[in-house]
Amino acid sequence: MFNDIGALELVTLVVLAVLVFGPEKLPKVIQDVTRTIRKIREFSDSAKQDIRQELGPEFKDFEFEDLNPKTFIRKQLDNDELGLKEIRNGFDLKKEMAEVTDAVHGRESESSSGSSASGSTGGRVDMSKKPEMSKKSEGPAIDGRPPFDADAT
Repeated sequence: MFNDIGALELVTLVVLAVLVFGPEKLPKVIQDVTRTIRKIREFSDSAKQDIRQELGPEFKDFEFEDLNPKTFIRKQLDNDELGLKEIRNGFDLKKEMAEVTDAVHGRESESSSGSSASGSTGGRVDMSKKPEMSKKSEGPAIDGRPPFDADAT
């Protein structure tokens, strides 16, 4: 419940509690808070048991944590019926990022050097920043548009 509270925050809470409630009332306040938390947990557990009994025997392995969307998606993705583990294992993110970086910088990557040496790009998109010259050689044309003129705007 309080997994992300550090030592400094804990000391600050203790000092604030002593200042607000006083050293003589603090033990009684702590007992009241722990008693209230215990009652809330008991109420929650009994409510879960009642819901499980009302659902019947076909939902005996039902877990309320599965209602959390993150848990549900994680559980479904870990299920191997869809073959997602094979897809996940076949995808190498570092290799893909290296290929994109090489393409942006205009370098040949190791995996595509054999295919580009034969003269074909092998389905790769040329992402290098080499501007193509327009037909009239007036300057670089980007997608057939005229160059940007800041004074015209």
